[in-house]
Amino acid sequence: MLSGFKKFLMRGNVVELATAVVVGAAFTAIVNSFVGDVLTPLIAAIGGQPDFSALTLRLGTGEIRYGSFLNAVVSFLMVAAVIYFLVVRPYEAFSARFAQKPEITHRACPECLSEIPRAAVRCSQCTAQVIPVH
Repeated sequence: MLSGFKKFLMRGNVVELATAVVVGAAFTAIVNSFVGDVLTPLIAAIGGQPDFSALTLRLGTGEIRYGSFLNAVVSFLMVAAVIYFLVVRPYEAFSARFAQKPEITHRACPECLSEIPRAAVRCSQCTAQVIPVH
């Protein structure tokens, strides 16, 4: 009974998922600190107010506290921007640098424009003679 559970835990995808959760939690702390300790004070220095939670709208006897919603939207946009510019963009650039170019194995026949192998000397569709490309 426990051996099956041990096998389940030792499968690669479970270990990878657990590792990703731990790293994600640590990264969340870093991003939240960057947003709260660096970006929010910068917004306060530029705009004068980093916290919008006091903003409300009175409708009759009711009160709509839209300031907290604005705080959540601004925080989300800042976290999304940090993740995009500090994680996604560098990763895409790194991946593009080391990506293998796909090998071109076919080309278009100059007569009928059907797809033929690069080394073909005759088109299989229109039987035109073509110059092989190596």
